[in-house]
This record gives sequence, structure tokens and C-alpha cells, in this order.
Amino acid sequence: MAATKIYPIKATEAKALAYIANPEKTENGKYILTSNCSRDPYQASRDFDEIRAMGTGLNTVLSQHFIQSFAPGEVTPEQALEIGAELCRRFLKDQYQYFLAVHTDKDHIHLHCIFNNVNAFDGRTFETHENRRTTKKDRSFQKLRDLSDEVCREHNISVIETPSNTKGKSHWEWDMNRQGLSWKARLKYAIDNVIIDSESFEDFLKRCRENGILVEYNPAHKIDLKFMLAEQKKRNPRAKMTRARTLGWFYETKQIINRIEEYKGGMLYVPRTRIRERVLDPDLKFVRDAIDRGNMKLASMAKNVIAKYGIQLEDVEQERNRTFAQRAVLVRELNSMKTQIDDYKVQASVIREFRKYKTVYDELKTLSGNQAVKFRKEHSYELRKYGELNSQLHEWYADGRMPTAEALEQKINALKTERLEKDSIYRETDTKLKELSRAQSDIDAFLRQELEPQKQQRKRKKDGDLE
Repeated sequence: MAATKIYPIKATEAKALAYIANPEKTENGKYILTSNCSRDPYQASRDFDEIRAMGTGLNTVLSQHFIQSFAPGEVTPEQALEIGAELCRRFLKDQYQYFLAVHTDKDHIHLHCIFNNVNAFDGRTFETHENRRTTKKDRSFQKLRDLSDEVCREHNISVIETPSNTKGKSHWEWDMNRQGLSWKARLKYAIDNVIIDSESFEDFLKRCRENGILVEYNPAHKIDLKFMLAEQKKRNPRAKMTRARTLGWFYETKQIINRIEEYKGGMLYVPRTRIRERVLDPDLKFVRDAIDRGNMKLASMAKNVIAKYGIQLEDVEQERNRTFAQRAVLVRELNSMKTQIDDYKVQASVIREFRKYKTVYDELKTLSGNQAVKFRKEHSYELRKYGELNSQLHEWYADGRMPTAEALEQKINALKTERLEKDSIYRETDTKLKELSRAQSDIDAFLRQELEPQKQQRKRKKDGDLE
């Protein structure tokens, strides 16, 4: 899933270029691509300066920096570089110098592009060209997002289909929330995990307190349920609790109770087989009522949901809750696997380093007397590192069965493959949840519209109006 972010650079341009060109992140510069500037970051900054000197000189922005990030395992570094180059061609139209670098040091591959803020042909700034446009669609961040999605679809890479449902959050933050990087996402993820392990709502409230979640529950109040992470309260004693409704429909009391029941019922996370060619039964009550009321949009939507998932519209809310519960299990498993992969990476790195210093220690054991004393002085750092690493490994592997770095790499690769498959199931489940949520939203809006005339009629009677 590709996500984008763009922001201006007003100082330390050379340092920013040096950061994205870091050999440890780009495999010694293998995944760097430039246009009309040097591959050396400091020289590239000077190349940018030459073009800026030809411009108006009235803008404080030196360059623009955008990031494009992909889901774990979705692209290779070579594919990311190809996608980034195509995005630059469409976004910058060969009119701006740019320095593009793909980073491979994280679980998810991502690319950075820093481009000169001054057009190489007419000397105008990037903002000047963008401000000529008036519609939101033409703003730089929206344009970059749309072009990114366009290029990714052409390369069969997933995109974020519903950024409009994020209630003001940026496209970047929307994707990062899925990875659990915002405080609200961490709170929701913590609640999800407690729900999965709970036997009842009362047990859920107890487990919240045991798992670092502050909770206030008062069934007598209209706002009956509030949450906060204990760590957030510790950082900011004046922080306020978050209403369950603010976290979303799935975190309200009724839905938490329903989700607990789903898990107790032995729910499986594997989605049902889709029913693609099921014939719509015109006698289904909800569909018949929608047709009778003249709402063909609702009838059409009902047909699509029934045909795709084999459920009736009366069951959309229950299926929506079940699908959310399935997704929560998948998220926990994906995060657990990522943690395990990261742990194995650290262990493999320590074992490799230990091997390097062990050769020094082994050499010391062959010496004696003055030779050993002299060797210790000359290799004090290596011997100290050996001792530290040896202690760490004994702590990890108390039984003495230390694996090889190669064996850990095999486990890492196997977990990555399994995680990629599970992430594919996650995305399918997430798509289903979005479609069911939209269906439920349409149903609720339609029913409110149906009830509005009745409310108005009751109001007139209450006010004493004559009919």
C-alpha cells in the first residue's frame, strides 16, 4: 500500500540530501537516481544553488522533499526505484532537478526525493506554478497522491482507496495509523488485544487496567465509556480521557460486548469464499422495501452486498462487526510476526559481531606471559566487546544452544513469506470491512431520511399545529 508525504526544506538542504543518500540505507548508492545534478549529495546541493541563482530569489524555500512508502514485502528496491522515477517524470515533468533514493533499511521499502524549488527552465518557484491552480485536486499534495496512486495501479501495487474517510487526517497519517504509529492507533490496538482475550465485558474492564489502559465506565451516563493509555497519562498528567465514540463505532460498549462474543464463539480469521454470481432474490424483505419506497440506489447496493458476500442487508451490521474482529486478530498476528522478525535480526547481528571478536579472544588463549599482556593492551577494545556480547548471548540462550546467524536468517525469511501471505488476507478483510461500513452508512442514512417526515409530523402535533 503506497502512501505519500511532501514538505518544504528551508535550511540544511545539503544535510537532507546526505541523509537520503546514506550508503547504509541505499546499499552503497545502488538505489540512487538523479536528474541534472550530481550523485554526490553536497555537490547536488551546489548544483541546485546554480539554478536558484537564476530565479527570482524571493522565496525562502530551497527545495521540496517527498516520501513514497510501500507496504512490507510489496515491492523490490528495483521496482520502487522504477516507480519513483516514473512518479518524478509525471509530477516534475523534467522541469526540476531532483535527487531520488530508495531506502531498504526498514521493514517497508520507501523512497525519498528532494527536488529543487526553482524551475530549471523559467526560474519560477514550485509554489508559483502550483498557486496558479485553484481547486483542491490541483494542490501539490493532492496531485502527488493522485499520481502516486496512478503509477502504483499501473504496477499492480495497492493504493489507499478511501482517504476521504479519515476525517481530516493526512494521507500519510492514514496509512501510518494502520501500522500503529499514532497514540490513538496504539490505544485502539491495545483495546483490540484486550477484547480478543476477554471472557466478558466485566473481564474486559479488569484486563484493561492490567494491560496499561485507564478506563472509566458509568452505564448511567450518556457517554458511558472512556479510555486512555497509562503511559500517556504519565507523560501528561493533565491529559483527558478519550470517549469510546471518538475512537469509533467498534469501540462503543455494545460493539465491544458483541466482539467479545464473536471471539468466544471460536471465530476464525479466514474470510468466507466470495459468492460472485448469486442471483438476487426479489422477495428479500429489505430489497423489496427499498424498491417499494422507490430507492433504487439502496436496492442496487443491497444486490451488490448480497452477491459479493452472501449476506442479507439485515445482517450487514453483524457481519461488519465480525469482519472487524477478524481484522483485529490479523493485525495482532502481523505485529507479533514483525516483532519476532526484528528480534531475530538483532540476535543475528549480535551473533555475527560475537564471531568477529571471538577470533581475537581465541588468539589470546594461545598466548601466555608477556605476549598475552601485550596482546591484551593492544586489543582491549575487541576483548571488552567480546565480553559484553558473550554476556548478552548467555542471557538470551541460557541453555547454551545458540543458533547460527544463518539459521536465524532462514527463520526471518520464512516469517517474511508467511507475513506477506497474512498481509494479503488482511487487505482482503480490510476491503470487505470498508464495503460493509459504507453499506451500513447508506442504510442508516436512508432510514433516517424515512423517519424524518414522521418526526416533523409529531413535532407539529406537539406544537398544536392544525393538519
